[in-house]
Amino acid sequence: MITLRLHTNVIKKIILSAFKANRGKYTYEELVIDGLKILDMMRDVGCKVTIEGKENLKDLKPPCVFIANHMSTLETLVLPAVIGKEFKVTFVVKKSLLKYPFFGKILAALKPIPVTRKNPKEDYRIVIQDGFKRLQEGISVIVFPQATREIVFEPSRFNTLGIKLAKKANVPAVPIALRTDAWGVGKIIKDFGKIDPTKPICFFIGKPLYIENKGIKEHLQIIEFIEHSLRKCYN
Repeated sequence: MITLRLHTNVIKKIILSAFKANRGKYTYEELVIDGLKILDMMRDVGCKVTIEGKENLKDLKPPCVFIANHMSTLETLVLPAVIGKEFKVTFVVKKSLLKYPFFGKILAALKPIPVTRKNPKEDYRIVIQDGFKRLQEGISVIVFPQATREIVFEPSRFNTLGIKLAKKANVPAVPIALRTDAWGVGKIIKDFGKIDPTKPICFFIGKPLYIENKGIKEHLQIIEFIEHSLRKCYN
């Protein structure tokens, strides 16, 4: 019943927002508010939500590249709200998401950077080219270097794409460690799985890093931050 109630309310919210987006009347401020409401919905069904590190963004002038691990659908819905309206953000997303009913309209309004995940070289070119354009426009970019959702963080599959984009645009990279597996993977509809209120929801925002040389040091720092933060959330 918890899962059905939560997803029903979220889908209603997505449909209403999609109608606005389709008419070009869905604002970024509304997107942030919707994300906050979805977090409140998670709290209402018993999930404990922790957000730490917002102070690391206080004196940071946008744009920047946010680099995060990827666990579930939830972060795609709420990360703009977690980061805050001061940073207008968009995502590097799988192109097929833009074809989703309703939700695709909302994503399209963010001017995302779509990749196919079938041709790594072409995806890399698109992210660097279009990501650079978004950053020049003052829009920060959220990158999930793992590409696919993983409950267990695997550093070996955490690529350096976000680091390279930040280096190219000469903007800081900000690590985000997240745990969102309270929102499970569905058996019928992958993006809408079981809700487990016993699992905490955690977002940890790290200090901005300025990329030097090839960014190897900064890449390792981001991995260390995510691993350390996730240990706190699992303990």
